[in-house]
Amino acid sequence: MRLSHHRIQGEPVSATHQPPATATTGGRLTVKDLITVGVFSAFYIVAFYVAGMLGIIPIFMVLLALMCPIVGGIPFMLYLTRVKKFGMVTITGLLVGLVMTGGGHSWQSLIIAPLVAFLADLIFRAGNYSSWKHTLAGYFVFSLWIFGPYLPMMLNLDAYLAAIEPAYGTEYVTTVKSLMQSWFWFTIPVQVAVGTLIGAYLGRGVLRKHFERAGIA
Repeated sequence: MRLSHHRIQGEPVSATHQPPATATTGGRLTVKDLITVGVFSAFYIVAFYVAGMLGIIPIFMVLLALMCPIVGGIPFMLYLTRVKKFGMVTITGLLVGLVMTGGGHSWQSLIIAPLVAFLADLIFRAGNYSSWKHTLAGYFVFSLWIFGPYLPMMLNLDAYLAAIEPAYGTEYVTTVKSLMQSWFWFTIPVQVAVGTLIGAYLGRGVLRKHFERAGIA
């Protein structure tokens, strides 16, 4: 009778101690979290610079908003399988802004990148770090940081092109100017949206096992 009584009493006690589905999410950032942020932010930034190198070809200069989310898709999707706490993506945005500004790009990147990363962080948290729809939406918003490097061109294209002409040559500058008509700036969010879809699905396809372990569906 004692064994039976112990079993009956033990079952609900065991059940009440089952960890909730969100037990691994939330809380303060730990040193391990910060290391994860640093490592995967570095991977993402390297991927961006690989895509950015194609900018020496004029047509790719106007397609960076499309290429960057595609090339960054795999490292960023892998990163999101590790992100379970608010603030990690925001720090990544800050690091991106610092690297871009330190690398000679516009200071506006230091404002825009952390801002959109913070908004993306909110979206990921709203999906409890497990919603594919929120993953797509968050990655799109995060990828809008590309407006930072483009902003000087949007504000004064002639001055920007005059500054880079000694390094890139007159032919390059002339071609880029012909491609960057006033309507071009409206294509940037469209490019980001298309690049986000391609990059995210490419990343999920390559990293399917990681997504299954992370429970992102």
